[in-house]
Amino acid sequence: MTPYRLFVSCEHASNRIPAAYRELFTDNVVLESHRGWDIGALQIAKQLAVFFDAPLHAANTSRLLVDLNRSQHHQKLFSEFVRDLSREKRETIIQKYYLPYRLQLTENIASLIRQKHRVLHISVHSFTPVMNGEVRNADIGLLYDPKRQSEKALCHAWQQHLKKDLPATPVRRNYPYTGIQDGLITSLRKQFGNDQYSGIELEINQRIAIKGGQQWQQFRERLLHSLKATLSPTYKG
Repeated sequence: MTPYRLFVSCEHASNRIPAAYRELFTDNVVLESHRGWDIGALQIAKQLAVFFDAPLHAANTSRLLVDLNRSQHHQKLFSEFVRDLSREKRETIIQKYYLPYRLQLTENIASLIRQKHRVLHISVHSFTPVMNGEVRNADIGLLYDPKRQSEKALCHAWQQHLKKDLPATPVRRNYPYTGIQDGLITSLRKQFGNDQYSGIELEINQRIAIKGGQQWQQFRERLLHSLKATLSPTYKG
């Protein structure tokens, strides 16, 4: 198997609202909640990038301004705080914040592929422990396209290593979402072939990050080592 070159991204890394749009967000509570950003995701993304000496592409605006993990036609591209703006103002947000992020990330991956690397793109996310009254019964989710054998095999192997390194941590594949739903990685699969690109969304239960402390630190460390064990000897640093 051709060695992978890791690429890390974090589309919901920040809850920052640019000054020009702050008047739309008078309630800071929602920005600090799971709706404003993916709590704990950036911390993991940074550690992955450092540990594997990998490029990191992370957002610096809140998903409530524009969701970088949605396609432009998606009904939830804009939150209720933004969607009532004029079409012109929404287009300005797309041109200033959405497209630069997506285009630069795509070009960075394409550049690695042109250098004859096989890219493993890990997009780091986190999810709220309870959604619509339903308790999520996993702490780690590995999202992939079942039709892509490289992604399927990698997630199965990573799940097995995670069970060894974090035996008390429930790990599920394609949960709490499916890996083929509308999203950044789904769009990138249409641009890059299976022999060039594999995309996985790593989903972490926010309750672990919120609790913090030694458990959160050990969780992150073992997560990194489980991926290293999964990729060896197919990883190319």
